[in-house]
Amino acid sequence: MDIDYRIAFQHAPVGLCLSRNRSIVDCNQQLCDMFGATREALIGQSFQVLYPSADEYERLGARMAPILNAKGHYADDRIMKRADGEVFWCHVTGRALNRAAPHEAGIWAFEDLSSQRPVKAELTAREREVAARLLDGMTSKEIGKALAISHRTVEIYRARLMRKYKASTTADLVHKLMAGV
Repeated sequence: MDIDYRIAFQHAPVGLCLSRNRSIVDCNQQLCDMFGATREALIGQSFQVLYPSADEYERLGARMAPILNAKGHYADDRIMKRADGEVFWCHVTGRALNRAAPHEAGIWAFEDLSSQRPVKAELTAREREVAARLLDGMTSKEIGKALAISHRTVEIYRARLMRKYKASTTADLVHKLMAGV
């Protein structure tokens, strides 16, 4: 039996898109539904339209490039933005089609985590980055290294997160981040 890969792409249970130089070349309906936009509105757009801020788009792109270059693939949980401005947790997985030029072309999968992990508190871009890494189980030193900031700065952001989420310990914070409390 022949498989029509275009039909598989269109009906995949996760949002899929093809990219070229960090712009959307094609996407499936699941991605459109997840971000609340039409296919026509997304195709040709920079991935920046899916991020809460231009700064997060730039920082993440810079951080992903060496990983894509070395491994050819990348995955993380991050906060993304729907067309109506609502932010939500999303698991993003991607593969560079040319490891030597990782942003040149790729295929990306997006999975909406909002039903398991709602975003409740208003967070800054850096707080969102620190929160995502806390959820991955990283220490302050590991987060600092990943974000190219000092571990003491990470601790300041963690303390802000703990205040916003009214958490008494890091474990309590992680629980509340996951529960969206």
